[in-house]
Order: sequence, then C-alpha cells, then structure tokens
Amino acid sequence: MINNLYKNLHAEGLISEESLEKIRQKEEKPLLFSVHWEIKTLLYVGVMLLTAGLGTLIYENIDSIGHQFVLLLIALICLGCFAYCFKNALPFSTQKVSSPNAYFDYILLLGCITFITFVGYLQFEYKVFGINYGMATFIPMLVLFFIAYYFDHLGILSIAIANLALWMGVSVTPKQLLIDNDYNSGTIIYTYLLLGVLLITGAWLTRTFNFKKHFNFSYQHYGIHVTYIVLLAGYFHYYDSAIAIAFMLGILFLSAFIYNEAIKDKSFYFLLLVILYSYIAVSSLVIRLFIQAEDAVAVYLLLFYFIGSGIGLVFLLINLNKKLKTA
Repeated sequence: MINNLYKNLHAEGLISEESLEKIRQKEEKPLLFSVHWEIKTLLYVGVMLLTAGLGTLIYENIDSIGHQFVLLLIALICLGCFAYCFKNALPFSTQKVSSPNAYFDYILLLGCITFITFVGYLQFEYKVFGINYGMATFIPMLVLFFIAYYFDHLGILSIAIANLALWMGVSVTPKQLLIDNDYNSGTIIYTYLLLGVLLITGAWLTRTFNFKKHFNFSYQHYGIHVTYIVLLAGYFHYYDSAIAIAFMLGILFLSAFIYNEAIKDKSFYFLLLVILYSYIAVSSLVIRLFIQAEDAVAVYLLLFYFIGSGIGLVFLLINLNKKLKTA
C-alpha cells in the first residue's frame, strides 16, 4: 500500500494525481533494473574468447588439421556472419541506425575479426601479396570502412582507423618497420602527421555534411592524439633545428582549432586534451629555456614553475568546465 505521507502530500496539493499514481505503481510492482550493459559486455567478451579459443585450438593442432581446413573454417564463419548481417540489417542511412537486435553487433564484429584473420593467414602462409605488405593491410582497411559505414558500427570504425594507421606505416617504410625497427625517422613523423590531419579532416567533414555525424567523436579522438603526439615527436626530433619551431607552431594552430570546436560542441573531454597537450608543449619550451641557462637558480625556478603551473592548470580546467555549462 502507498505510504500515508504521499497521500497527505496529495491531499494538501503538494503533489499531483499523476505523481501519486506513479508512486503507487512503483510500490506495487517489483523493482526492475537494467542489465543491458552487462549483457553487452558478456557478448563482447564471448566473441573475444571464441576467437582466442579457436586460435589456440588451431595453433596446437595445425599439423593434424592442415592449413586448407583452417582457412575453410575461418572463411565459413566469416561468410556466415556477414550473410546473417546483410539479411537482417536495417536500410542504410546517412544518420545513426540502430541495431536490429542485441546480437547483431557482435555477430558483425566476429565476422570482421575472422575476415582480418583470414587475410592475415593467407599472407603469412601463402604470401598471396608477395612482399607487398601494403596490399595485405589496404584491402582489409577498405572492407572495414565499408562495413563500418554500411552497418553503422563504431567499434569496427575504430578497427578500420587502426588499420589505416597500419597501412600508412607499412606502405611508407616497410623495411624500417619490419626489419630494422627504426622509428627515429622523419618519414615516420610526416606519415603519421598526415594520418592525424586526415582523421581531424574526416571529423570535420562528418559534421559539415551531416554524414554519419556520430562518427565525429571517433575520428576526432584518434586524430587529436595522433597529431599532438607526432607534433611533439617532430619538435624533439628536430630539437636543434629551425624546423622544430614549425612543429611548435603546428601545436599552437591545432590547439586553437580544437579549442573552438570543443567550445561549439560543449565537449569538456576535447578541451581537456587541448589543455594537457598544450601544457606539455609549453613545459617543453620552459625546460629548454632553463636548461640553456645552466644556472643552479634555474633548477629552483623550474620547480616553482611546475608547482605554480600545476595549480593554475587545475583552476583553468574548473573555469572552463563552468564556461561549458553556462554556454
């Protein structure tokens, strides 16, 4: 029965009849709670365990099973997953499309993982692309981007972006990456700088043309991290050269651009990235200045800088958060 307190409040006109009825229904019915995310997490873990288990089983019994049978098994799983997804998918739209059921996204994820495994297995065992490692990553990348857009899957979009980064690195310097492991290279820096610019441009295009606008976060998230890191890497790589100034100016330009975008989108996360990466860049310049001073006093001044700037950073973030809430 409903509590007398609520009846008295209703009698005094403090709560409406509609509110009283909602309270009555809540007390009469058992408490329900959502297990949506728990089920989604279990499904995701299930896909990962299934692929890992199959991989372990195949690895331990490859001599008795044979490569052809393994490839056939992987291909059948992949084709089965994609056949189900194409049959049950909702019509394509440039806007966000919901999954037709709770299992759809995970069947699609399993299909993509087995597809990548199939292509990788072919290249590793039979060298179908020869020494052209770029093609071994380029084809899966195109397929993953198509699937991500056609089925509206953010997880597969992230895998496609990672594959794009892999393809660009492998295509530009396969010998250094796979043999020499020489990452201290200007070629690598400029390659991934291009990647970062492409991703940030992709985010801007999704918003401007309203084409899968909800993909904006994924593009911008990876693009910001990649671009900031590679600009900082370029600054340190060309530390004693005038080119280092250009990389620092690139950080300034990027910070101004992302700051304006974050304010418009009211995104504290991207504001936080701008502040933290900009702080790292400024601190690099300050440390360089104090190191060149070669004075014992500079060490103490540097210590006070980090204490003062750390406090200032906290207050700046608090004020920016308030600004976003009142904007």
